[in-house]
Amino acid sequence: MRVVYSPNPDVRTHPQRIIDTGSYSAGFGLRMWLLCVLLLSLLSPVSSAADSKAITTTLTTKWVDTPLLLEASEFLAEESQDRFWDFVEANQNIEGEHDGTDQAYYELIVKKAGALLSSVQLNMLKFALSLRAYSATVYSFHQIASTEHPPDCSAFISVHGEKSCDPESLARLLKTAPERPKPYLFKGDHRYPGSNPDMPVVVLYAELGKPGFQKFHQVLTSKVNEGLAAYVLRHYVAKPNKNKVYLSGYGVELAIKSQEYKAKDDTQVQGAEVNASVIGENDPVDEVQGFLFGKLKTLYPELKEQLKELRKHLVESTNEMAPLKVWQMQ
Repeated sequence: MRVVYSPNPDVRTHPQRIIDTGSYSAGFGLRMWLLCVLLLSLLSPVSSAADSKAITTTLTTKWVDTPLLLEASEFLAEESQDRFWDFVEANQNIEGEHDGTDQAYYELIVKKAGALLSSVQLNMLKFALSLRAYSATVYSFHQIASTEHPPDCSAFISVHGEKSCDPESLARLLKTAPERPKPYLFKGDHRYPGSNPDMPVVVLYAELGKPGFQKFHQVLTSKVNEGLAAYVLRHYVAKPNKNKVYLSGYGVELAIKSQEYKAKDDTQVQGAEVNASVIGENDPVDEVQGFLFGKLKTLYPELKEQLKELRKHLVESTNEMAPLKVWQMQ
């Protein structure tokens, strides 16, 4: 396209004023395109951050973290008490069997449990450990131990209320045990197989897999085999982890619905939308749920009081607010 700028209509007399607008517009368009690309490259990180509306939340428990070994033992206890005690025997003291990392600790637990479970049950155990499904159960034993006013040691026994951190004091405590009442046993307590319920009850508070547990466990099992004691195990972590337990499988959804409210003065509404609660008793219309009380009072003046009571009942039942259902609230 060629445009001629000249005061003279005869464009042939001024050829020097002719401008090639096609090449000019192409160059201008290229510069504008480069400018737009530059602006978009500068604004794209900002816009992507502003458009992100995702909110990540975590849900933690009120209790502190519990050892996975104890949680695995509770999983086996649900299978059977025999498997629980087999697991206890195999994990009396696992210190030195792993390098101390969380990964090695977890793999050791899975390996030890795998010897007592099928492949399907082992997968269920891994799933339960990932969800921390038995963390609350383990901590409940720790709460029971806290009511016993535990002494300053990693493991201790309670024989009818008398506590000791020394395994060698067990014989002495067993002799004096009949003088004291037996402790209350809970449904979830782990009773060692073969324990004589008529013998003194020895409750061991210890953490499975620690040296302190191994010392007491060996002494107590020998006393049970001799028929001198009833052995009960309760989990106890002397120095619990201060971290909280992160729960999995929980979600929160925030749904905000736009609600529009319309103010309406029902005292000014006429016709079929008349509200019975705002109509006077002497109003000539005076219709409540299909009853024309104004006309009824005219036809039956002797029933004025009865009609008044009926009208009152109908008005109250009309204005009664029923509670919303869940689906209505949603």
